[in-house]
Amino acid sequence: MFKLFIGGQWVVTAEKRSVYSPFDRSLVGEVSWGTGADARSAIDAAEQATASPVPAYRRAEILEEVASRLRNAKAEFARTIALEAGKPITAAEIEVDRAVQTLLFSATAARTLAGEVVDLGAHPAGEDRMAIVLRVPIGIVAAIAPFNFPLNLVLHKIGPAFAAGCASVLKPADKTPLSALLLAKLFQEAGLPPGWLNVIVGNAPEIAGVFLSDDRVAVISFTGSAEIGWMLREKAPKKKVLLELGNATPLIVLADADLDAAAAAVAAHGYGFSGQSCISIQRVYADAAICQRLIDKLLPKISQLKTGDPLDPSTQVGPLITEASRDRVLRWIRDAQAQGATLLAGGSIDGTGILLPTLLTNVSPEMNVSCKEIFGPVVSITPVSGLNEGIALANGTRYGLQAALFTNDLSAALIAAKRLEFGAVTVNESPTFRADHMPYGGTKDSGNTREGPRYAIEEYTERRTIVLKMPPS
Repeated sequence: MFKLFIGGQWVVTAEKRSVYSPFDRSLVGEVSWGTGADARSAIDAAEQATASPVPAYRRAEILEEVASRLRNAKAEFARTIALEAGKPITAAEIEVDRAVQTLLFSATAARTLAGEVVDLGAHPAGEDRMAIVLRVPIGIVAAIAPFNFPLNLVLHKIGPAFAAGCASVLKPADKTPLSALLLAKLFQEAGLPPGWLNVIVGNAPEIAGVFLSDDRVAVISFTGSAEIGWMLREKAPKKKVLLELGNATPLIVLADADLDAAAAAVAAHGYGFSGQSCISIQRVYADAAICQRLIDKLLPKISQLKTGDPLDPSTQVGPLITEASRDRVLRWIRDAQAQGATLLAGGSIDGTGILLPTLLTNVSPEMNVSCKEIFGPVVSITPVSGLNEGIALANGTRYGLQAALFTNDLSAALIAAKRLEFGAVTVNESPTFRADHMPYGGTKDSGNTREGPRYAIEEYTERRTIVLKMPPS
């Protein structure tokens, strides 16, 4: 039975909850279910911890030790992710590998965190004075993580926070809490002092309410839906609320593109993990001159995708996180068909309850499958008259996380990079690409921050200016 982690102690609560596999509903584990009172206890522990700061070199050493332990425990963590999230085991192994890198980049950020010197002599009032600008920890970080990357996205919050010298209270997704609790055990074994990391599993609105109301929480870092994220931001005007939210990810394919590469990208990154990534390919805008050729190349690849048990290494498409999610996606497909969309592949459920990889065409921008984040194995493909129309349609949602363009025309790539209203634009690369040390985040309703340890650490620190008056020269 998994327990909460508060103040360096494993805490058993009166209420327990079961975690089930989204594939076959088998029991994965039981976890203590926390309350608002437990969240306040975790904040108490974090406050007590920060009274005894951990020096930067030691923070880096702990992060490096956790990375080493995680690398050695790869099989256990990958299996846990596959079981509780339904993520295919090969993708789960990749997530563990990425999580190791996130830890190492966080350690580097801890070692290289530095301030600056300001030459006050550039101003008449600054004669015989100098200023040192320090980066100091901002305070307690409350982290709310999603189900789809239950290890790596957790580390993108707590890794940079600890590197910055901030204690964290983590609320993992209630569907996938086990990976985070196993991670807390690694931190404890690596020598993390009590209170610097606390993990609370429980009712999301109740725990988030404590995060919002407690003035000791300086930062709320949230990854999830735009609706919830911006609601948190509105309710906490005096806190720093960092949002990494959703997308309806577009990919533009121009007439001169490598169609084999584009089709391979769509098949792999529109349907991998059943499209349950905020940067899974959802909308494809292909030049009308090559659109049918792209479809012809894509359909055989879709038919070859293997659905099934996430623990089977050959599985590429597993279950959606809940039956309710699957039914919602299926309903959006049916609604699109009723509004005139054409089903080219999928659109049904296989014998194991998995929604088959689905391809639609004749999709209009106002359909849910186009204008909203579908978070399922559904891709639409639409012919366009060229780059300008592709960019206009790509920009035609409230989201702006990542977008992609396939072309061999450098000028077109540069034009798209400037005009696509997204936090990142990839060229001849799937929009799902993310290296864990690059700045990652969105515009518009997709968020207000940039993750990646070196960039996130800026959010978890604030500048403190020290002015020194020196004897007259």
